[in-house]
Amino acid sequence: MTLQITDLTIDIRGRRVVDGVSFSLGDGERLGLIGESGSGKSLTALAVLGLLPRGAVVGGSIRLDGRELVGLHDDEFAAFRGRQAAIVFQEPATALNPVRTVGAQIAEPLRIHYGLSRVQARARVVQLAEQVALPDPERIIRQYPHQLSGGQRQRVAIAVALSTSPRLLIADEPTTALDVTIQAGILDLFDRTVRDSGASLLFITHDFAVLSQITSRAVVLAGGRVVEEGSVAEVLHGGAHPVTRSLADAARATSWTGVDA
Repeated sequence: MTLQITDLTIDIRGRRVVDGVSFSLGDGERLGLIGESGSGKSLTALAVLGLLPRGAVVGGSIRLDGRELVGLHDDEFAAFRGRQAAIVFQEPATALNPVRTVGAQIAEPLRIHYGLSRVQARARVVQLAEQVALPDPERIIRQYPHQLSGGQRQRVAIAVALSTSPRLLIADEPTTALDVTIQAGILDLFDRTVRDSGASLLFITHDFAVLSQITSRAVVLAGGRVVEEGSVAEVLHGGAHPVTRSLADAARATSWTGVDA
């Protein structure tokens, strides 16, 4: 699935927060969208799925496999959201419904988009729980989010996103709230999932050390604008913009392998 964003602008309460952003994501490609807090990276991703705050004004073009998304009605977004494109948010504790079992939440997209029966959906939920390496899937799908660890909740959120086999997977800082050991497991899960499914991946982060583990190309945002673009290695080691250099210096200060290669 190809994504083409051209001259994207987003205005919220009269303030321009994304200003002329353009980039493309090819079929099966992995692209990192990186920037400091407030750079517009998450808003850009939310615009793709029609999830911007009420009152946001969007300009420019967002095309998914040639279909223009800017200007779609909510019901049109609902029809393609989840089935063709899905998102994993930063904090699963708030993304997941606290009063529903995790199994019911993984099953919901299956029942909405495919009309599976309760029995059919449950069988698929167990398969998805196994796919994202949740321990004892038969037991864990009967539990509630608060009964799981942070890493397990994030795996549930990934299972929800994968349930309908989307061709575009968006990950919005999915490892930020996790410790380094659990981060590594989640990144490995994304790597295997994208490789096995052939889906395109848009991975959003503020951390080059993380980005170097999962994507091949990077787009750097600052102040709502694209300031650098290229392979992760090119941008990490040769980026000229002050924001890029600051992010690169922070990455080199970590113990992640591959950053100084």
